[in-house]
Amino acid sequence: MPSALIDTLTIGYDDKGAGPALVLVHGHPFDRSMWAPQLSAFSATHRVIAPDLRGYGASTVVPGTTLLSDFATDLAALLDRLGVHRFVLGGLSMGGQIAMECYRLFPERITGLVLADTFPAAETEEGKVWRNAMADRLLVEGMRGYADEVRDKMVAPHNTEASETVHRMMLTAWPEGAAAALRGRAERPDYRELLTRIPVPVLVVVGRHDAYTPVADAEAMHAAIPDSTLCVIEGAAHMPNLERPEEFDAALRAYLERLN
Repeated sequence: MPSALIDTLTIGYDDKGAGPALVLVHGHPFDRSMWAPQLSAFSATHRVIAPDLRGYGASTVVPGTTLLSDFATDLAALLDRLGVHRFVLGGLSMGGQIAMECYRLFPERITGLVLADTFPAAETEEGKVWRNAMADRLLVEGMRGYADEVRDKMVAPHNTEASETVHRMMLTAWPEGAAAALRGRAERPDYRELLTRIPVPVLVVVGRHDAYTPVADAEAMHAAIPDSTLCVIEGAAHMPNLERPEEFDAALRAYLERLN
């Protein structure tokens, strides 16, 4: 399992295939294994890189508060280490917000964006209170209660194999890392104006039954981005790349072929 030392952090990652770089960023509270279907599907045509964010998976756990800009800076440093200067960047949920932050910080490196089951608005005051309270809870209780509660919102219950995979990822997440990310997301900027200025093609994907980032959120992003394609994955909730990988991959493949 490869890893890279970035300053004082160890970042675990998968790096498979050759060709144009496709970088995939996982959501909360998951790890890079959520992209296993896409690593397999796209490594024949692309160099697919899927890192573990700081605080997750095989990467260093950093307590406190991890801002989206911290995640973005880590990604840039990892890609520098791997010799990847330009790439298509995709992210799901929190990973999509990190992708937007990356575009804010270093747009010249990004040739395309895939925004899956995510939303661009800053956190509400009520949301800030909830995220910080949940961070406190995870530090006290661990991940079990949270994972059990959100399982059927993350994945539609009829997608049993994906549900088991996602539940297992949540149970093995580091509470300190997940809590730090929650506190950082509470302080995220508003990306809605940024979306209107993105010149590269963007793929917006959402599960039809996503309760966290409903189809209406994806439609609003699609309307705001000058050059975007919207794909709604039927039969999926918040994790369409795992719930309906064939449909998700078909949309991503068509998008990448357009870029090429």
